[in-house]
Amino acid sequence: MAAAGSVKPPLWLLAELTYRCPLHCAFCSNPVDYASHRDELGTDEWMRVFREARAMGAVQLGFSGGEPLLRDDLEDLVGEARRLGFYTNLITSGVGLTPQRAKALKDAGLDHIQLSFQDSTRELNDFLSSTRTFELKSRVARTIKDLSYPMVLNCVMHRYNLPHVGRIVEMAEEMGAEFLELANVQYYGWAWVNRQALMPSREALAQAEALVDEHRARLQGRMKILWVAPDYAEARPKPCMAGWGSVFLVVAPDGLALPCHSARMLPMEFPNVRAQSVAQIWRDSPGFNAYRGEHWMNDTCRSCPEHGKDHGGCRCQSFLLTGDAAATDPVCGKSPAHGKVQSLVDAAALPGGDAVPIRFVPGARRAGQLVFRTDENSRVLAAES
Repeated sequence: MAAAGSVKPPLWLLAELTYRCPLHCAFCSNPVDYASHRDELGTDEWMRVFREARAMGAVQLGFSGGEPLLRDDLEDLVGEARRLGFYTNLITSGVGLTPQRAKALKDAGLDHIQLSFQDSTRELNDFLSSTRTFELKSRVARTIKDLSYPMVLNCVMHRYNLPHVGRIVEMAEEMGAEFLELANVQYYGWAWVNRQALMPSREALAQAEALVDEHRARLQGRMKILWVAPDYAEARPKPCMAGWGSVFLVVAPDGLALPCHSARMLPMEFPNVRAQSVAQIWRDSPGFNAYRGEHWMNDTCRSCPEHGKDHGGCRCQSFLLTGDAAATDPVCGKSPAHGKVQSLVDAAALPGGDAVPIRFVPGARRAGQLVFRTDENSRVLAAES
C-alpha cells in the first residue's frame, strides 16, 4: 500500500452524472448492469464532491454519462464548477443540446464540448446507436461552432466503421473541427459483450491508421487528429489511467468512487462519496490503494524495466481475460495469458465476423437485422431490413 504522504492529489475528476442515455450504442461504456444503479446523486451532493475535489487540487472536471444533458441541473453544476475554478468539459451525444441550452451552458461557464458521432454516414451512425440522430448531431455541431467553442469530435472505431475512417476525417474537416479523436474500441462493458462483432483484423487497423496518418499530415495546423490504438493490437500494455489512483477520479451516478470508468466490474468494494469525503476516499480507501504503486505487482511485472511506464497495464482487462485483476495484463507479451489476446485478434481476421449479431443496450428497438449495401470504397449506401 502506498504511504499516505506519497499519494498525489487527483488532477482529473469525471462526474458521471447519470447512466441514462437516449442512445443504445453497441460499445456503450456504461456497466452492463447499469439499470440496477438508479439512485443518482442530487445537485447539492454533486456540488459538495466538486468542492472537495477542488480543495484537494483537481483542476479538470468532465461531465459525462450516459447522457449528462438528461440532468436538468447541468447548468447549475457547470456554474458551480466555474465558480470553483475548474476547467470544464461536456462529453455528449448531442441529444438535447438545443441552441438555447448550449447558450445557457456557455453563460454558466462551460469551457469545452466533445461531441460524439458513430460514423460519417446517416445509415451506419443511426444503426450503431439504434437511434435516428445523425442529422441532429450535425445540427449540434453547427451550434457548437456558432458559440465559438473549440470543435472537438469523437468517433469510436471498430470493424463496422474502420473502412470509413477517411470519410470520418473529411466530415470533421467539413464541420470545422479543430480536434478529432478516433478512439478504437476498448473491450469493456458492452464492447466486451459485443467483442466478436466489433473487433477488426490487424490488416484493417493498419490500413486505417495509415490513412489517418496521411490526413494528419495534410491537415497539420488546421486539425489535430488523435488516433487511440486498441490495446489488443499493441505490443505493450498502455499506462491505464496514468496509473491506478494516480491522476483520475471517477464518481458514478450513485456516488460510487472509482479509479477508472470500468472498475465497477471488479470483484472488490469501492467507497461512496455519500459515506466518505473525497480526500478520505482518494488517500485511504482500500479500493484506491489496491493497485496503486508497485506493492501489488507479481514478479513478472515488478522485474520488468517498463513497469514504471505502463504501471502494470489495465486491471479490468486482466480480470476479464484471466479472472485475476492482479495478473499481468494479457496484452503484454510476457503474460502467460498473452495467447488469449492473440487468439481473439486472429479470430477477427476469419470470414464471417461481420455476421455476428450485435447486442444493443436495453431499450433499443430493433426491427430486424440490417444489411448494408456499400460502394466500391466500402462506404454505406443504404441499410435494409
